[in-house]
Amino acid sequence: MRARMFVSITTTSLLIVLLSLGVACSHDSQAASTKAEITLEPGVYNVDHPELFKLVTVATRALPTELTANGTVNPDVTRTIRVTSLGSGRVLDLKVRLGDYVKKGQSLLVITSPDLAQATADYRKAMADDQLSRKALERAQLLFSKGALAEKDLQVAQDSEDKSKVDVETAEQRVRVLGGDPAHPSPLIDLRAPVSGTIVEQNVAGFEGIKSLDNTPNLFTIADLSQVWIVCDVFENDLGDVHLGDSAEIQLNAFPGRTFQGKVADISRVLDPNTRSAKVRIVLPNTDGSLRPGMFAVAMFRSRQLLPRVVLPSTSVMRLQDRDWVFCKEGSSRFRRVSVQAYHLTQDGMQEIREGVKPGDEVVANALEFSTAMAEQK
Repeated sequence: MRARMFVSITTTSLLIVLLSLGVACSHDSQAASTKAEITLEPGVYNVDHPELFKLVTVATRALPTELTANGTVNPDVTRTIRVTSLGSGRVLDLKVRLGDYVKKGQSLLVITSPDLAQATADYRKAMADDQLSRKALERAQLLFSKGALAEKDLQVAQDSEDKSKVDVETAEQRVRVLGGDPAHPSPLIDLRAPVSGTIVEQNVAGFEGIKSLDNTPNLFTIADLSQVWIVCDVFENDLGDVHLGDSAEIQLNAFPGRTFQGKVADISRVLDPNTRSAKVRIVLPNTDGSLRPGMFAVAMFRSRQLLPRVVLPSTSVMRLQDRDWVFCKEGSSRFRRVSVQAYHLTQDGMQEIREGVKPGDEVVANALEFSTAMAEQK
């Protein structure tokens, strides 16, 4: 009897345990099923109070095409003069240095020149020959008037005088070309600045020998820096966005926060075969002389033609992991993080978007605020 009761109690207890385990498993299965239903994919958020986050609608705006290119400041070639000496010799006195500002007519250096010495000697000989031929002509004219000289002899004397005048003029011109003064004969060449400007190149030192013009570089290069060029390299794929007359904004490392305004003056018709880029020239006024040749510059070109572009407030775009993101609304309380390609920022704080969203989409107005709130809910 007792054995039967024990077996019955044991069986009942076992059934109770099995039932309990079944119920527990059933609850765990339902819980797991419910949890799986509410689990969201990465970058998707269900928000309890979406009304707390302001939304903006993706719009379009007519904007110019913008392109950024690197460049350098260069002297204006049309305002640049290379100074040379037509006579060889040796430098006696170097009066200016690289970077100096010189005025037109200012003495640059003094050269003792055998070429000028020879030209001066030839001029003095020509003058002496001319005096002699002139006296001979006067004598011939006197004799011809007295009938003591034939006409042909008078003509010979006249021809000799004419040739001597040509020799004087030629010798005088050579002295002036070499930099001398026929009225003050001297072997010294006082080389003077042909224009006012800044010396941007110097290829001569004190007491250095100067060779003839055909095998020596220019002694100085003088540039008028009141106007300079910004020369940029624009890659082949971007040349279609740059046109003559387009405005350009120039920024330099030497003047952070300062923007210079210029216009595209020339686009090279030949590409550099190594970089596949073309030289684009921008003309800038430089009245205060702050722009110096060799400075690094960044140019932003703005086309005159306006094209429709997708724009958003810059606050709607968040930078994360080297990518730009926005939070798009997908439902009444559902948002998705979407990667976009953000381009230039307009002056009124609108961000140009090339890919990721389309006009009419609704996005969170303050992406950083939304991201912070979602992080705190985790």
